Amino acid sequence: MGVSLTNRRAWTLPLVFLTACGLALGNPGDAPESTYHTTVAEVQLTFSATDQNDHGIATLQAGDFAIVDTDRIVRHPRSFQRAEFTRLELVILVDASGSIRTQLPREIANVTWFVNQTQGVPEENFSIVSFQRQRPTLACAGNCRTGHASGQLPARPEGLTPLYDSVVFAVDLLAQRADAHARKVLILLSDGEDTISQHAAADALQAAMANEIQIYAVATASSSSGGESVLRRFANATGGRYYTVDDAGKVLNAVLEDFHATYTVTYQLPSRAAGYHNVRILPTHNLNLTFRCQGGYYYPGTVR
Repeated sequence: MGVSLTNRRAWTLPLVFLTACGLALGNPGDAPESTYHTTVAEVQLTFSATDQNDHGIATLQAGDFAIVDTDRIVRHPRSFQRAEFTRLELVILVDASGSIRTQLPREIANVTWFVNQTQGVPEENFSIVSFQRQRPTLACAGNCRTGHASGQLPARPEGLTPLYDSVVFAVDLLAQRADAHARKVLILLSDGEDTISQHAAADALQAAMANEIQIYAVATASSSSGGESVLRRFANATGGRYYTVDDAGKVLNAVLEDFHATYTVTYQLPSRAAGYHNVRILPTHNLNLTFRCQGGYYYPGTVR
């Protein structure tokens, strides 16, 4: 789920996750047409809520939760409403590298199941990407049902594992295909290992968070503890969920329930300390409620 910062004039300011970067207007050496100074005053947070049975809650009230922003508790948000997403944009990312060994047939079976179960999502709104050797490959985009996507996936696992590069590739694909009204979701089937990517895990996570993309990660049976840790980190930090392969059948229901139980809340920036602000949402009355959102945001201080 996403986090953004706005100022009092409601201009959206870009967030930088996990690493800092500069802001530039125009080309080097160009004379600026105008400059402005503004200070971020408000945080906008998108999140989902589930009950003790892991079902989405479509009737959440503002008094049902409190926000913890670093060490400050926010009990009275400025605004609270259902999120204005009208559709889902999905990408299924499939690990077909040599590291999964005998797991590929089961992964392909899961992909086929996902495709058959996404009848509530228009075909043009989901794509499938696989990765092995040194790069990801687009199996289908907008024709995954009629194009028999499973037949376009690799027949056998082989090669090195460009996991982080492939996450960045899938994130870029989602960002290009989605508009402001779409909730962007990446379903990742992998053992969590990476052996050749040019990007680091932090780069892949930064890309997902900056583009407000949820990752629903499914660990293969061959996942090591280290791989599972990577997949959990991707899921938790982006407001998605983590599953083992035995629970893969629950993923699509979770995606759809989260989509229908998504909210947006805004609150006054509690601290102007520059740097990373951790964000959590906690229940105030019903302790069985669970909230999922991005893990935080970077506050850059005064923006010029």
